[in-house]
Amino acid sequence: MSLTATYRLGTRLFWRDRVMLFASVLTPVGLAVGLPVLMGNVHPDGAEAATTIFHGMLAILLSITAFMNIVAALTSRRDLLVLKRLRTSTLTDGQILAGQIASTVTQTVALIVASTLAVWLLADVPLPASPLLYAAAVVAGSAVMALLGAAYTAAVPRAELAAAFTMPVFLLAGVGAGAMGPIPLPSFVQSALDLLPTTAVVDAVRTGEMLLPAVNLAVWAVIGAVALRLWFRWEPRRS
Repeated sequence: MSLTATYRLGTRLFWRDRVMLFASVLTPVGLAVGLPVLMGNVHPDGAEAATTIFHGMLAILLSITAFMNIVAALTSRRDLLVLKRLRTSTLTDGQILAGQIASTVTQTVALIVASTLAVWLLADVPLPASPLLYAAAVVAGSAVMALLGAAYTAAVPRAELAAAFTMPVFLLAGVGAGAMGPIPLPSFVQSALDLLPTTAVVDAVRTGEMLLPAVNLAVWAVIGAVALRLWFRWEPRRS
């Protein structure tokens, strides 16, 4: 078995899981496309309002499709001892996790691209002025969120609790990026939310500036890699 095989395994299991498809594909894409279309039709500013809300919805797509998806997938495979069995193969620990992370990143980027084209067609949201910067922000953000999600599985005691344990991340990402509309927050709370990796991606897309978002994502990548190394669990806790 190779790294490519673990990538294909993660992808195949994802697309065969109907519950996962609803939670990680239909729900976030429906929100990311439906809300900008609705805003474009009812708001006086039309396309401008739709663009603002869609950029904020990128945080929702990242938090659900990258972060929540990999948490649910890895905790389920951990509890079913799939991860433990994979470790008995010729694969290294790094290859097993890298295959799952790469699979999750691919799915997330594909859904963001599809959503970007959909809102362009349906809500007159303009295509990115700098496609390379947009692609770099989306790919980097997806990779960092997937890495953090893999590390976060250490905090989830059982697969059935994955959704409950990841919900705070989803809410913080949405509020921090403005996906849920303008919410008055104390300045120190907003400053903390501005440090989230999802907010960094949205800022890069909105402003076209990549330096500070790149630093932010790099720091979170280091945090995720260290946490993954120290605390990732390959099998359930023994009661």
